[in-house]
Amino acid sequence: QMDLNTWKDVANGSSVEEFILLGFPGTWQSRVSLVVVFALMYTLTVIGNASIIALVWRSSNLHTPMYFFLCNLSFLEIWYTTGVVPKAIGVMLGTSQTISFSVCILQLFFLLSLGSTECFLLSVMAYDRYLAICYPLRYSSLMNSVLSVQLALSSWLGGFLAISLLAFMTSRLTFCGPDVINHFLCDIDSCLALSCSDTWSVELATFLVSVIVVVASCVATLVSYMYIISSILRIQSVHGRKKAFSTCSAHLSVITIWYGSTMFLYVKPSAQNSLDLNKIVNTFNTVVTPLLNPFIYTLRNKEVKLALERAFQKK
Repeated sequence: QMDLNTWKDVANGSSVEEFILLGFPGTWQSRVSLVVVFALMYTLTVIGNASIIALVWRSSNLHTPMYFFLCNLSFLEIWYTTGVVPKAIGVMLGTSQTISFSVCILQLFFLLSLGSTECFLLSVMAYDRYLAICYPLRYSSLMNSVLSVQLALSSWLGGFLAISLLAFMTSRLTFCGPDVINHFLCDIDSCLALSCSDTWSVELATFLVSVIVVVASCVATLVSYMYIISSILRIQSVHGRKKAFSTCSAHLSVITIWYGSTMFLYVKPSAQNSLDLNKIVNTFNTVVTPLLNPFIYTLRNKEVKLALERAFQKK
C-alpha cells in the first residue's frame, strides 16, 4: 500500500510521466560493441524473414498452408524485433534513454501482443503438421485455404485481445519514483517493480493471461506432437519415418527455443525475479530468436532450399 509521502506526491500531481532506460551497464566501448551486434542481428533478422516471405510469394510450390503460416510468423518476427532493437540501440548509445509513460505502455502492449500471437501461431502450425502427417490423404480437404486464413486471423486477433486488458490495467498504475528502468525496453516486470500502487491485481492478471496464452498453447502444441510422433513411429520404413519427421523438425526446434524462454519470463506467480536475468532472457527472446527462425526453416527444409536454388538459377 502507499505510504503518506506517496499519497502526497500523487495528490500534488508529481507522478512520473517518463522513464529512463538503463540498457546494459559497462564502458562506452562495450556498449558500442553491443550496438554493432544488435544492429547486425537486426539487419539479418529483417533480411532473413523478408526473404522467406518473398520466396514463398514467388514460388508456386510453396503455396501451401504450412508456408502461409510461416509467412505470418516471419512477418510477425520483423515487427517483434523492430519494436525492440532500434530503441535499445538508442538507449545503449545514450541518445534516446528516456521513454514517456504512454510510449512505454504502447511498447509493452505491442511486444506482449506479438508474443501472444506467436504462441498461437506456433500452436496452429503444430496442428497443421498433425493433419499433414496423421491424415495425409485428407490433408488438402481438412486444411484448406479458408481454414488457414481463419486460423491465422484468429491467432492475430487472439494475441492482441489477450493483452488488451493487461495493458489497460498496467496503464492505470501509479508511478511516483524512482523513474529508472533497469532494462532496454518496457516490460511488465519492470513496470510492476517501479509502481507505488498496489500491483496484486495486475500480477494476478499477468499470471492468468500467461497461463491461458503460453501454457494452453504449449499444451495444445505438445498434444499435436504426441500424435505426430506416435504416427511417425508406426511408419514401417526408415526412409518414410525420416521424411515424415523432416517436415516438422524445424518447427519443433523453434517451439523448443520459444516456449523455454517465454515460460521463464511470464509464467510465474510474482514479478519479483531478477530484472538483470530477465534482461538477458529478453535479449534472447526478442533479438536472437527472430534471427534464428529463418535460418532454422531454410537450413532444415528441403522444399525451401530447392526453392532458393531455383530462385538463384533464374537470376
